[in-house]
Amino acid sequence: MTRAVTLIVLLALAAVPVRAEQTFEPYAFAVLGGMDKVTGHISRFDLPIGVTGAFGSLEVTPRSCQKTPPHETPESASFLQIRDYQGGEGVTVFSGWMFASSPGVSALEHPVYDIWVIDCANELSPSLGSE
Repeated sequence: MTRAVTLIVLLALAAVPVRAEQTFEPYAFAVLGGMDKVTGHISRFDLPIGVTGAFGSLEVTPRSCQKTPPHETPESASFLQIRDYQGGEGVTVFSGWMFASSPGVSALEHPVYDIWVIDCANELSPSLGSE
């Protein structure tokens, strides 16, 4: 009887899904992509964490950029604050996490510009820098 109960408990525990925790490591630069929807021009730019960069009428400030180590499922995520100065006075149009693997989950909703996370890095991309 005890063996039967033990077997049932073990089978029940085996049926419970185990969720693997992803670990994220901090990086010094957010590698971002941007598109001007009017002209179709696409740019790639690296921004140091905490430094504000301009893209059109937008000011983009990455507050954090983290990615998983190479032995885990690839993911890069950056906490971005984006303000629009199109009308002169700055208006926050986005503040939150963006994920490289799922750009549509948390996206900037802007009529002229699109910004997305490409990667995180500890140094500037070779021959790219900020555009």
